[in-house]
Amino acid sequence: MYQRSIIVLPDDTVKDVINAINNAKKSISIKMFVFSDASLLDAVIAAKLRGVHVKVMLNPARRDGEEENEDTRTKLETVGIEVRDSNPCFIITHEKSMVVDEKLAFVKSLNWETKNLTDTRDYAIITSHPKEVHEIMLCFEADWHRKEFDPGTDTKLIWCSVNGRERIARFIDEARHTLFVQNERFQDLVIIERIVRAASRGVKVHVMARPPHTLKIDKLVEGVGGLRIMDDVGIKIHKLKHLKLHGKMLLADGCRAIVGSINLTPGSFDHRRELAIEVNDADVIERLQKIAHHDWDNSHTLDLSDKAIMEDLEYKGEGGSEKLVLNVEVKKHKKDKKHKKHKKK
Repeated sequence: MYQRSIIVLPDDTVKDVINAINNAKKSISIKMFVFSDASLLDAVIAAKLRGVHVKVMLNPARRDGEEENEDTRTKLETVGIEVRDSNPCFIITHEKSMVVDEKLAFVKSLNWETKNLTDTRDYAIITSHPKEVHEIMLCFEADWHRKEFDPGTDTKLIWCSVNGRERIARFIDEARHTLFVQNERFQDLVIIERIVRAASRGVKVHVMARPPHTLKIDKLVEGVGGLRIMDDVGIKIHKLKHLKLHGKMLLADGCRAIVGSINLTPGSFDHRRELAIEVNDADVIERLQKIAHHDWDNSHTLDLSDKAIMEDLEYKGEGGSEKLVLNVEVKKHKKDKKHKKHKKK
C-alpha cells in the first residue's frame, strides 16, 4: 500500500533520510540547494561505493555568488559520482528532493546542511505514491538533460515555475475555518491578497514569519509591506522563540497541508525551480497540527510598528530602514546605535 509520512526537524533526526540512502539497491537521484552535512555526504558516498547509481544535481551558487557546494562536489566526484549544476534556465534551483530506487521520494523544505538538521524548523514528506515519485524523476531527468519539464494537466505535485502560485492560491481560497502558514518570506501580492481574503471571510489565520532584519535589503519593501498589510487587517503574525523558521508549510482546516521549498515570493513562483506537495494523510496532518499549535504557543507576536521595525533593522540587521519611509527619526536611532557600540568598547 502506498503511503506518505513526515519528518519534522529538529524534533526528529535525519535518520529516515540516511536509512533510505543506506537501503538503496539501484539508484539515488538528489537535487539540492545546499549540500554540506558530513553524515549525509558519507551516506551518499557509501552508497556509490557499494554499487548504487548516484546522480546529484546542485545549485551552483547563491545570488551573491557564494558557492557553498564546491567542497561537496569535489568529494562526490572523487569517488565517481555524477554531479551536475542545476538547470541554468532558472536563476536558482531551490528544490530539495531525493528519489531512491525510483520507488521512494522525499520532498523537503530543508537543505542538507547541519543547521537545517539541528537549529531550524523544517519539514520533509516521504512518499511512495507512484505518480508523485514518477513526477519528481521526470523533472530530475528534464533538468539533468536541460529539457523542458511538463508534468501535464493532472500533476499531483506543486512545481515552480509551473503551477506553484495557482495551487497555493487555490489551497488558501478553499480554507473554511483555520489556516496556519509558516514561511520565511511573504512578498507575493497574489498570495498576500488570498490570505487577507481568507481572514475577511472569517477564517482564523495564523501567520508565522521571520523578522524584517533577516530579509535582503532589496526585498525589504515587499517583505515588510506584505507583513504589515496582513497585520493591518487583524491577522496574527508571530515569530518563533527558540528556533529559526526555515520550513514552508500551510495547514488548512486541520485536514490538508502543503509542505515544500516554496517561499511566498514572486521570485520563487516565477524564476526558481521549486517543489512542494499537498497531503491529507491523517497521521501526517495530526503531526502537523501538533507542531503548528506547539510553535504558536512557543512564539512571540512580531512587532511591526515603525519603531520596532527601525530598531530591528538598525540594531540587528544591516540597515535599510530608509527604504520603508518609517515615521521615526532615523538619524537619532543611528546615533544612539553608534553611541551604544562605543560604550561597549
